[in-house]
Amino acid sequence: MSDQSPPPGWTPRDPDTPAGPPPAGHPQQPQQPQKPQKPAGERQARRAAKKAERKRRRTGWRRLVPTWRMALGILLLLALLVVGALVAGYLLVHIPPANAAATAQSNLYLYADGSQLARDGEVNRVNVPLSQIPRTVQEAVLAAEDRDFYSERAVDPKAMVRAAWNTATGKGTQSGSTITQQYVKNYYLGQEQTIKRKVKEFFIAIKLGREKSKDYILEGYLNTSYFGRNAYGIQAAAQAYYGKDVDELTTAEGAYLATLLNSPSAFDVVAHPQSRERALARWNYVLDGMVKKQWLPAAERSATRFPEPGKVRPAAGLSGQRGYLVEAVKDYIVEHKILDEKTLAEGGYRITTTIDKRRQNAFVEAVDKKMVRQLDPEKRKADRVVRAGGVSIDPATGKVIAMYGGIDYTKQYVNNATRHDYQVASTFKPFVFAAAVENESRTQDGRRITPNTVYDGDNKRRVVGTRTPYAPENEGQISYGNITVNTATDLSVNAVFAQMVVDVGTAKVKQTAIDLGIPADTPNFDAGPAMALGTMQASVLDMTQAYATLADHGRRTPYTLVEKIEKGDADVHLPDRTPKQAVSREAADTTTSMLVSVVDNGTGTAALAAGHPAAGKTGTGELDRSAWFAAYTPDLVTVVSMMGQDPDTGTLESLYGALGEDRIGGGGYPARIWAQYTKTALEDSDPLDFDLDLQPGAAPSPPPFVPSSPEPSEGESTPESPPPPSRPNRPGRPTPPTGGQDQGGQTQGRNQGQDQGQTTGGRTTQGDTTGGETDEGAFAGTSTGTTAGATTGSAAGALGGVTGGLRGRPPSEYLE
Repeated sequence: MSDQSPPPGWTPRDPDTPAGPPPAGHPQQPQQPQKPQKPAGERQARRAAKKAERKRRRTGWRRLVPTWRMALGILLLLALLVVGALVAGYLLVHIPPANAAATAQSNLYLYADGSQLARDGEVNRVNVPLSQIPRTVQEAVLAAEDRDFYSERAVDPKAMVRAAWNTATGKGTQSGSTITQQYVKNYYLGQEQTIKRKVKEFFIAIKLGREKSKDYILEGYLNTSYFGRNAYGIQAAAQAYYGKDVDELTTAEGAYLATLLNSPSAFDVVAHPQSRERALARWNYVLDGMVKKQWLPAAERSATRFPEPGKVRPAAGLSGQRGYLVEAVKDYIVEHKILDEKTLAEGGYRITTTIDKRRQNAFVEAVDKKMVRQLDPEKRKADRVVRAGGVSIDPATGKVIAMYGGIDYTKQYVNNATRHDYQVASTFKPFVFAAAVENESRTQDGRRITPNTVYDGDNKRRVVGTRTPYAPENEGQISYGNITVNTATDLSVNAVFAQMVVDVGTAKVKQTAIDLGIPADTPNFDAGPAMALGTMQASVLDMTQAYATLADHGRRTPYTLVEKIEKGDADVHLPDRTPKQAVSREAADTTTSMLVSVVDNGTGTAALAAGHPAAGKTGTGELDRSAWFAAYTPDLVTVVSMMGQDPDTGTLESLYGALGEDRIGGGGYPARIWAQYTKTALEDSDPLDFDLDLQPGAAPSPPPFVPSSPEPSEGESTPESPPPPSRPNRPGRPTPPTGGQDQGGQTQGRNQGQDQGQTTGGRTTQGDTTGGETDEGAFAGTSTGTTAGATTGSAAGALGGVTGGLRGRPPSEYLE
């Protein structure tokens, strides 16, 4: 077989010819024109030129980034500008004469109607030479404020930048100023926080550092610094806090005065006992700094004990309630960063407060009539410890219209309305229920929490659903069996609310309380089962704010004590107080409906004497150290608290035996004070009914429980008010049923237990003439009534005999 013939036009390849494209002129290969070849060096140069051109023509985001030459030029230009500005500032800013703070004015405080409330005292200042100030006192101040004072320059740019960064990043406000800068601010300029003042301070400090010695500057600083208690300078401070001249101060006392420079009012452990822990921490920081700088031997440091400062000696013009009001207004201004404390202390301000003069006088008169006039410290030792505090707020505006701080600012200088060292007790319970409605919470077995939800109210019942073992006692150690939330609120049953706070979630309850107006940093505000019983230590003012939010249908308007601040022709800017919906109206109003029942049928019936529809809650703190009544009408919110405190040592004391009572409860004296004040405060207005938007499924209120009339207790001739009448139906509240609650045996218990409790309670043949008042109300009875009521399942009947059981047994040591 022969090879196939090649296709037409195929030319056999010569085996001696290398493979590759056909040579030029081949019939199958078209003739291509030849391009002249450029030298390799020229091609590389051309590519480099094109690359450079592309860099010059940058596009997109690259156009916004300067080249290194541009950046260097900008930096050089900025450096020249900064140097020029520094030179110009140094040449143009001169050391001025002393500012007006050297002869500072007083501040004028006015009632809301423009009449004068008070004028704070003139500045207390006495200059002393540095040689008269003990060396250890000087070193304590340096350890607190500027440990490198003698070796550093007049200004420290690094510290200023660091302080600005820490402030911006939320690590706390810091000044970054040296002692020289602080002296310039105190003596030559002022406390206003402006860029202009800071620039002047910077250049004056540089000049002063070049022209004056370190000792001169330190002496001036110690004589111009503000130490609180209206004292300017170390000599005035020594007298104000320790009643001695500066040359007699010990190292420990000097360290405490140095501590005050950081925050004069907050670290005054006498005027603000709640700040003691922070003040002691700062005092220890000062002493440790002295040891670190080798100014104080470690052995002497270990032996140093905190020197308790003396009592506050307020100006005579601040007697009565005036001093409490002025201090509360000052605290409000400083805490809300309207003015800093030192700026305010310079004086010259005209401050119009929100205090209503007529209602303020009514509050004082109510406390005087219902409590103070009945105190007899010579006859009853327990009466020595009795204190009272109160606040009244208009819920629509958030304005504080009245405040009761104590019997007299010149005698009891701690404001009982703003202090944070007493438990709020059962006045916290409404926040638990409000959180339940707000979060649509359910019980452990899946039932929606409403006023009609049934809980187990047995004494010492173990709380279910928490890892923390907790089985709280009820007041009087009564077991109520199955009762509704409404009845548990009326009777303030601990077992029910301890379980409810777990059902809702302690974190959710805490957040609701914060939303209502309780500060997040309130002492002992821990999210645990015990919080339901009010273990936190909120002030009376804080609680009034929270109840005002409930009163205004869940809308929170931040409270204020200040209407206007003027200095010269200028007004000082006040913070924005735009209201916001803290909780739903449904949550707030349903809570209000249950608190109305507390006043109508429960532990707060004494409030009916006000003659206005009211909603409220009673509370009694651990060991009976405090008794609270927090209540409101639709247009006025008032919280009253009685407290026990030793007048000599300042320690918290129980109220057992005070005013001739075995125990003091929130439904007693605090509720009577509330009723008397509210009646007078609202005497010019008609009673208003609550307009409530209730939670779906909210239960109707139980029928009123009319207790047997208590016989007069020792020291009281007649009851202060007749038995509470049944309240007519009001809009927003369903008509109460006539047969009681038909759940969990409550119908039978209410009838049978109530009858037995009232029949067998009261007067006995064993010398117990009356059951007196319970911790939370005015119900007569004996231990027989307690047994009978509890046995038949009646909450009301059980309560009817609480007091008889209280007599002859030790007081309880738990919260109500």
